[in-house]
Amino acid sequence: MKIALMDSGTGLLPAAAAVRRLRPDADLVLSTDPDGMPWGPRTPDDIVAHALACARAAAAHRPDALIVACNTATVSALPALRAELEPGIPVIGTVPAVKPAALSGGPVAIWATPATTGSPYQRGLIERFAADVDVTAVPCPGLADAVEAADERAVAAAVATAAARTPHGVRAVVLGCTHYELVADAIRGALQQPGAPALALYGSADAVAAQALRRIGAAPAPDAAPTGTLHMIESGRPGALPSFALAYAEGRLLAPGAAAPAGRR
Repeated sequence: MKIALMDSGTGLLPAAAAVRRLRPDADLVLSTDPDGMPWGPRTPDDIVAHALACARAAAAHRPDALIVACNTATVSALPALRAELEPGIPVIGTVPAVKPAALSGGPVAIWATPATTGSPYQRGLIERFAADVDVTAVPCPGLADAVEAADERAVAAAVATAAARTPHGVRAVVLGCTHYELVADAIRGALQQPGAPALALYGSADAVAAQALRRIGAAPAPDAAPTGTLHMIESGRPGALPSFALAYAEGRLLAPGAAAPAGRR
């Protein structure tokens, strides 16, 4: 079994790690675009072009499925990616977890990049799944870039800025950019109020990984032998897992020689 994931950068790490935990025997192809990142400030047409190039590089390795592990690429390029690759390669997009967050009753904040925050796509998700819930859209400029660089000071500053824009009393936060899942602890620490109920964070990685397995008819097997390989692609070229990815637990899980996921220890 081979699962490919694509993103401009390290935003694919949470979903890749989720696949690795569900199927330690799956081969992973990670297709990134360091030459073209970040994608968020680009025009929609430009995002489509970069996403297609990234997807084609991954498709050359004949994966069983492709996960678009990027909210920006999903918003702008998912129809184009599916038109080119399906039905031969199932394409799974990443949708901000607005629906499960809204089921918590709210109030809900959606942290996302400025591009996603202002998109008709996110507004549609709110109207469809959270029309009766108090929802605040919180743009987080600079946070994805800080996470990408594994710059702790820049992450702390961007998180603090977004936290100041988040209303007190929020009970659930949707992590509307895949990069944000890598710094979930920092986000929780900035928002959790003393004495308040535990804040719930809603990411997409686990759901996207499970959906990819369903699309190819594969069952989770977390106790499978950890024989899965890792192949990196950087702007169409053979690459390696970048050193800054190892700043995150998800990156360390994917590193060659990493210990088996929980269940095999």
